[in-house]
Amino acid sequence: MPSINTDHLAPNITPTGHLLAVPQTDAPPVPEDIALGHAFHAGAGHGLLYLGSTVIGRALPPAWGWWRDFAMRYVTALCTTATDGDISVIEPDARNIERLIDDAPPMTGAEYLTPEVLATLWGEIDNALRLELASTGGSLQAFLRSRHPTWNLVGRVHFNLAENRKDPDAPFAFLATYTARVSAHGKTQHQPLSRSLEEFSGARNKAQLLSLLVPVQRAAERCDWVRAMLESREIYHPLRWTPTEAWHLLQDLPALEAAGIIVRLPGTWTAGRPARPNITASVGTKPPSLVGTDALLDFNLAVSLEGEPLSLAEVRKLLKGADGLQWIRGRWIEVDTRKLGRILQRFEDLGQAAQSGLPLNDALRLLAGASDGGTEAPEEHDWAQVVAGPWLADTLENLRQPEGLARVEPGPELRAQLRPYQHVGVQWLYLLSRLELGACLADDMGLGKTIQILALLLILKREEPNPRPSLLVAPASLLANWASEAERFAPGLRVLVAHPSVTPAETLRDLDKAQLAQIDFVITSFGALLRQPELEAIRWRLAIVDEAQAIKNPGARQTRQVKKLQAQARIALTGTPVENRLADLWSIFDFTHPGLLGSAKDFAGFSRRLAKAGHFGPLRSLVRPYILRRLKTDRNVIADLPEKTELKAWCHLSPVQAALYERAVQDLAAALDGAEGIERKGIVLSYLMRFKQICNHPSQWLGDAAWRPEASGKFARLRELVDVIVAKQEKVLVFTQFRETTEPLAAFLGSLFGREGLILHGGTPVSKRRELVRQFQEDELTPFFVLSLKAGGAGLNLTAASHVIHFDRWWNPAVENQATDRAFRIGQRRNVLVHKFVCRGTVEDRIDQLIETKQQLVKDVLEGGAELLLTEMSNRELLDLVRLDIHRAQET
Repeated sequence: MPSINTDHLAPNITPTGHLLAVPQTDAPPVPEDIALGHAFHAGAGHGLLYLGSTVIGRALPPAWGWWRDFAMRYVTALCTTATDGDISVIEPDARNIERLIDDAPPMTGAEYLTPEVLATLWGEIDNALRLELASTGGSLQAFLRSRHPTWNLVGRVHFNLAENRKDPDAPFAFLATYTARVSAHGKTQHQPLSRSLEEFSGARNKAQLLSLLVPVQRAAERCDWVRAMLESREIYHPLRWTPTEAWHLLQDLPALEAAGIIVRLPGTWTAGRPARPNITASVGTKPPSLVGTDALLDFNLAVSLEGEPLSLAEVRKLLKGADGLQWIRGRWIEVDTRKLGRILQRFEDLGQAAQSGLPLNDALRLLAGASDGGTEAPEEHDWAQVVAGPWLADTLENLRQPEGLARVEPGPELRAQLRPYQHVGVQWLYLLSRLELGACLADDMGLGKTIQILALLLILKREEPNPRPSLLVAPASLLANWASEAERFAPGLRVLVAHPSVTPAETLRDLDKAQLAQIDFVITSFGALLRQPELEAIRWRLAIVDEAQAIKNPGARQTRQVKKLQAQARIALTGTPVENRLADLWSIFDFTHPGLLGSAKDFAGFSRRLAKAGHFGPLRSLVRPYILRRLKTDRNVIADLPEKTELKAWCHLSPVQAALYERAVQDLAAALDGAEGIERKGIVLSYLMRFKQICNHPSQWLGDAAWRPEASGKFARLRELVDVIVAKQEKVLVFTQFRETTEPLAAFLGSLFGREGLILHGGTPVSKRRELVRQFQEDELTPFFVLSLKAGGAGLNLTAASHVIHFDRWWNPAVENQATDRAFRIGQRRNVLVHKFVCRGTVEDRIDQLIETKQQLVKDVLEGGAELLLTEMSNRELLDLVRLDIHRAQET
């Protein structure tokens, strides 16, 4: 098990929507004096309250900083709504919550972040506040002040600014007021601040007066003009103000609000501020003449005031005027001449460079606010905006909401009925393919990414004259799945498996364009792609990568080779949430959308700037149209899923396994020579056991206790599956019929999950089994349960699992189904994926074929015990059953 530094805590949203602080080896450190672990140990509400009320002004990693921002919104709302002795129920602002989610940085479980989850956590903060406040026995004001001096309920002084158009020399009026009391109708009553001197006169009320004026004192420390008004006592009187004085107040709004003063501006000002001239750049008004990243979009520039266009003369007049408030078109507007001029110049330079058209990637970065590192978005958002023209806006809307796309049908050539969400996926992929843009289909495992791709290929074959062949690159263990699914569901596709286990190497070497023109779909593995560099010289219709997390390491040789592929459009398929790790996201998008996220160095700098600003919205906005991710828990998906889905997990043999297996076949042939009766049955049964053990792991047969993961193809396949399960924070049951396999499996799984799981076998005391089941069902951090088939195959309720893995086959469907039903039974509310491990080219493969074809062998005898029937085979039949097909067994 890897050691984890408990000082490195990271936020973790579980599939059930709980927020945990979990040790994570690669998490950025939190300052030692910030006791996150202790706070979250009491519950998410207490942890968030600690973050939002106490850890103010401290440098935090982006993910924790984002949660602090969320919690501070609760405390802020508390300060502005609560009165002493009365804490009303505070509801979060739905629109602000949705914007906050858009800006969330990458973190584990970010895909489970929804308004409903945040609303629940908001309620948990509220409950924690009430509990902690009750335990102090003091006032809310004292409680918040003890957490951090920023939180102070006495900050109810108002600075009021109003227009006074009858006075041309001083067209503004200022008055400081305070909230005196709340009426019987629940309305706050304001009084001029001067009245506070009368209301709180006398020594007994002096403390209340001083408390009321604390926010003003704090503001005076930050704003010279407030200090001057306080010292001259002008703050207690109505004042005539010039535009310059009003402008000072507008500039210092953040400082005043931070001090606890509420500022009220003229009601005629939209959104509480004077209007600002707005520079609007629109891209993509008309369809481009080209498609893909070669597309060049039109670029148009305009300056407007509250939607009304300004003439060039008016813009020049504004730029020549003074900073602050200027009078134009019968209203006061806010002008920052330097900022306005700089933005206008930048957009004019862009327009000049884009006279022949703006490259699509540049337009998309600009639109997302991700150009120049995305740093201009927070600062200049109110002064400038980039909008999508009609064509680009419609296209992006279709990509973000593919449910509304025109339906495209694969027709009868697809021998399956697509589910509604799969139809949506095909429509989305079809649109991007027609635009020759990349796509990342990131549906949960088991939702049918394969059949969506097959349907797309059928549509393209039917609609495009002389379509180019498409290429799929996948882990070797998945080639058989793709080939069998294509044969089953899309027999009209002409498929070539470009792998020596299926197609002779010399045939692959001699492939020419004429032969490829007769092929629709080429399937190969990452390893085979490295050995066939000629594939990179072909321009494919689609280049598809399955299990795209395999190219998350940009420096890996197979990643570099995959990115050399030429295609009209590229598609990445993955079951993991790609946005949760920035480096993985960049590498996958460097394949699907080369250049969109810049170079690795550019992207690293961009990410740092986003993290520093706490503003990840530009990145999410940039990639969102090209990622389609549906969760098994989505309401419109779960209702349409079968209760359980059974999948074959094909495994190869390592060189050591292949050598041991081949020798065992030879030894069996020699042992059978002349053997008869009971002796022969014993030989057959012992060798069948030996074959199973070798297929599991060489150490199981050799008894050397080494159990090196790289020595077993099943361990390699288990790693591939668990990588996705870990990323999804799901739970898994792993069944084996061998007790001696349970401990090594649990050790290997523990290294993959980063935490321990559970084991149950025949030696587990009966008294302990109930506690193991309870822990697996209730503890969200217990990720796996390894069970021997006899001990764990019946009588247990383990519905917390989303996956069931049969590491080795019992060769008895009834027994396997009974074990599967430990997870799939009454009380299960999730789709269960059942993975059955089978080593190709071995006895496991051939018996699986017998089970699938439901031959008389299975019907009559197999369910009663396959081994007994196999002992009755002739020597020739038996050796043919167990022989090793080395090409199928050692796919790479």
